[in-house]
Amino acid sequence: MIKDLVLKNRSYRRFYQEHEIQFSFLKELINLARLSPSGRNLQPLKYFLSSDSITNEKIFSTLSWAAYLKDWNGPEEGEKPSAYIVIMGDTNLTTNFMCDHGIVSQSMLLGAVEQGLGGCIFASINKKKLQELLNLDESLEILLVIALGKPKEGVVIEEVKNDDIKYYRDENQTHHVPKRTIEELIVNNK
Repeated sequence: MIKDLVLKNRSYRRFYQEHEIQFSFLKELINLARLSPSGRNLQPLKYFLSSDSITNEKIFSTLSWAAYLKDWNGPEEGEKPSAYIVIMGDTNLTTNFMCDHGIVSQSMLLGAVEQGLGGCIFASINKKKLQELLNLDESLEILLVIALGKPKEGVVIEEVKNDDIKYYRDENQTHHVPKRTIEELIVNNK
């Protein structure tokens, strides 16, 4: 059921780095993105795929990890993602990518979760550096990066308390993610 996939689709930040993700699987995820809805059906998104350690390290160096975890600078060696998908907008087609990159991100992550993988969507990216490291054409605007791998951490969803929405890790390194109640989200609750 889709609810089960959504519940398993957390923002994972530590992975079994040695778990290989084949380039062909990344292409399958792009096919899910391709089949997803697109504003005006313009389909302006392009993708850079990486599943090799050298390119992965380049991408990793441009990402900011878990802003709420002040004492953590990101995954250590052995816990880094096994693959990445860089989502870009083709400015030759438009400069307004609407919410397409959000839609395709969710589609791809649900596809990854279905295969026992997990990921994390990044918007906090040194885009200029990544553009240079990957030798991307200037017409491609970096929008998001998805890190993928076999999750090495547990994630627990819990109710927001005292309006504190900050995620945190407990002493066992379990990642806790506070979520608002459904009653709090619906404005015409009857």
